[in-house]
Amino acid sequence: MPDSTEFFSSHILIVDDSPLNIEIIRDSLDDQPYRISEAQNGEEALKFLETGRPDLILLDAMMPGPDGFEVTRQIRTNPQTRLIPIVMITALDGHEDRLRGLESGVDDFISKPFNIFELKARIRNLLKLREYVSELEHAEQVIFSLARAVEAKDKYTEGHCERLSDWAVRLGRKLNLSEADLLILRRGGILHDVGKIAIHDSILNKNGKLTTEEFEIIKKHPEIGERICAPLKTLKPVLPTIRYHQERFNGSGYPDGLKGFEIPIHARIISIADCFDALTTHRPYRAALDKDAAIEIMEEETRRGLWDPEIFNIFKTVIDEEF
Repeated sequence: MPDSTEFFSSHILIVDDSPLNIEIIRDSLDDQPYRISEAQNGEEALKFLETGRPDLILLDAMMPGPDGFEVTRQIRTNPQTRLIPIVMITALDGHEDRLRGLESGVDDFISKPFNIFELKARIRNLLKLREYVSELEHAEQVIFSLARAVEAKDKYTEGHCERLSDWAVRLGRKLNLSEADLLILRRGGILHDVGKIAIHDSILNKNGKLTTEEFEIIKKHPEIGERICAPLKTLKPVLPTIRYHQERFNGSGYPDGLKGFEIPIHARIISIADCFDALTTHRPYRAALDKDAAIEIMEEETRRGLWDPEIFNIFKTVIDEEF
């Protein structure tokens, strides 16, 4: 008998079109401290996952409607469910079927008729892995909360990160970037200024012009943000965007003075969206500009070499579609 507190809150979803098979699995796990839910076909399972978040799914391979392979594919393409471990319970034992399952995103297999002790051991191992993943997800959420805490310091920047992310993703789609690139833009938009958590409020919220010394402090925020996010491997693709979002196409930016295409494309996109949102948002020292005035300023800045001209021209089409 396992420790009574171990995995007490672990939630398992059993998906099988045979009520008898579900009953057998339930009975097999009866001495374990798991919370069990069930679905009798693929559609029912996907409906359950719209609101339910099990820690592990035991999934039959062959079912009417969407089979186990298709259900797995849909689970893996949903950001809210893609990390849930899936054990496929199947009478199929051919190499091609196993390969098909792995390609769809299955984590492990149990062959019918299954060995009870093997089933328990595999569930136990995958729940432990899920626990580690949950810890990483929690750490990531803390960092995103820090980014939003930066926004909360100044009422004038409220909603800035979300708007910036939206503009950046729209622009990324116009540039035909991949879904992985769009995720970098989404996360980079939210996290780009997280390093400002280390900058004193008196500098961040200063109404007048910053002194040279104050501006040098502000210029440290991309490097600080990179250091905050670096420990998490899941955020590794976003680190260049955080570090380089203040670089300028003509090399006049910071912290490293990168120039032209030395600046990663995600950072070039974020910097343009960042500037536009700043210009069209109220600030203590000026009123928000309208779309045309903001674009006019940015066109002049592009002629001076601040923004990637090709990306900026495409950004203007995104703006025109919105306003």
